[in-house]
Parts: sequence; C-alpha cells; structure tokens
Amino acid sequence: MIKEQITYNDFDKVDIRIGTVISVKKNEKARKPSLVVEVDFGSEIGIKQSSAQITHYYNEENLKGKQVIAVCNFPEKNIAGIVSQVLVLGAIDADGKVTLVHPSQKAENGLSIA
Repeated sequence: MIKEQITYNDFDKVDIRIGTVISVKKNEKARKPSLVVEVDFGSEIGIKQSSAQITHYYNEENLKGKQVIAVCNFPEKNIAGIVSQVLVLGAIDADGKVTLVHPSQKAENGLSIA
C-alpha cells in the first residue's frame, strides 16, 4: 500500500546522504539480531553510528568498506544501549530481510541524495 502523499517541501526536510561503512560489530544487547555500523559521511557530517537489523545478508566481512545511503537528520535513538545517530536505508521483504540501498558506483562520502 502506498503511503500518504507528501509535498516536495516535506521531502526536502529529509537529509539523505552517502557514506562508507568503516566498522561493523554485533549489537549484543539487541533483542533481534542487529549490527552496529559506523559510517563515514565526510568532513561536514563526520562519522555516525547506527544499530540496524541487517544480519540476514550482511556481516563484518561483506559490509565494511561498502557505501550505504542513510537519513542523517533524525534525532538520536537509544537502541539496546547503542546511540543510533542515522537510519541506514534498505528494502524490507515479507520475511523482514533487509537489502541495503547503495550507489551503483563509488561516490564521495557526504553527497546528498535528491
């Protein structure tokens, strides 16, 4: 089902950026299997972390160094003892498995998505 229609001004408030994953570890305190990822968004935003339920397809070996796309202007949220500062974007299938959204070619960290 499609969500409620929004205006361009609504969309323009969302700060979506490209960053590179620089570290990955398990969130041991999370109820559902989760990874804590640190993402480098370049000099303007810096390094931010997120706790994400992305363990079906991702781990430290295949996620470190990968570029991802994230919402960078949500308020911080405490998730099982981890301060989540950004929301890494992905497609969620019917079983809850997440496929991350990423650029099709390498891009500069911190670039805005429009």
